[in-house]
Amino acid sequence: MEATLLRVSNLITEFDTDEGRVRAVDDVSFTIDAGETLGIVGESGCGKSVTALSIMRLLPQPMGHIMGGEVVLNGEDLTRANAARMEQIRGGNIGMVFQEPMTALNPVHTIGRQLTEVLYLHKKTTKQAALREAMEMLDRVGIPSPDLRMWEYPHQLSGGMRQRVVIAMALACRPSLLIADEPTTALDVTIQAQILELIKELQFQMGMAVILITHDLGVIAETSNSVVVMYAGRVAEQGTVYDIFERPRHPYTQGLLASIPRLETEPKSKLPIIPGMVPGLMDLPPGCRFENRCPYRIDACSKRPPRLEKMKGLHGVSCIRWREILIGNA
Repeated sequence: MEATLLRVSNLITEFDTDEGRVRAVDDVSFTIDAGETLGIVGESGCGKSVTALSIMRLLPQPMGHIMGGEVVLNGEDLTRANAARMEQIRGGNIGMVFQEPMTALNPVHTIGRQLTEVLYLHKKTTKQAALREAMEMLDRVGIPSPDLRMWEYPHQLSGGMRQRVVIAMALACRPSLLIADEPTTALDVTIQAQILELIKELQFQMGMAVILITHDLGVIAETSNSVVVMYAGRVAEQGTVYDIFERPRHPYTQGLLASIPRLETEPKSKLPIIPGMVPGLMDLPPGCRFENRCPYRIDACSKRPPRLEKMKGLHGVSCIRWREILIGNA
């Protein structure tokens, strides 16, 4: 067994808004081992990105607050680390690839300046050594003519090239954990495949763990060892890729999987959908957050939120009726 690299326990994150305080992440727990890939999947607004920003302590200030729980990296609780320590951890121990590469890069600085800044900050290296390492890293992520690209600005690169630069910056100091938040969202399909393959290749070479945040179940199936399915700020189900794709227990997970197009689907047939809408964070129900959309709901579902019930291995599900549903679908 590999040692646990990151353990997130009962994480609670809230935001102050004009309408009051809202809880965006509610009692989220998971672990990831060295070298493993963990996929976090769910609809927009389910808390995936806020979970990542909480781990990195990059919540927008002064609105965002970690109200409870632990984020333990190699035995160190990051929720208790001071600002100076977090500056060392970000980029050094944990790298992050953000959703939109154009906003992740500074438009008024060259690629080389932004990449060498990461090396200066964390390695305290010389200018010549930083330039050499930066060019080597650009070459490693597949950017042609890195000695020329170093002096170009982000707007001079394509979307795929900008995302490769962001990955180079995230991995420049060989972090033990990479958080990739929707790393292929703004890219076309062929470039998406290249970026995902690049992350897998670099992960293998560096032996790092990866948290991959996405709404695309196909990406999760291709890349991840374990999966966390989130809904309205909470964990609906978690387990290995096999658990989630072959033996889903939660009605929300089943609905997500049923909505994936398949080759055998009739050309004019409609894909199944999950009816209804995700509840707003200011108007969360007292019971199960999925109950207004669930075909298996009973009165007890609206009384209190279900706890994450652990089964054999990593598999866990937040549903009071999962046993009955499993028998009914057998």
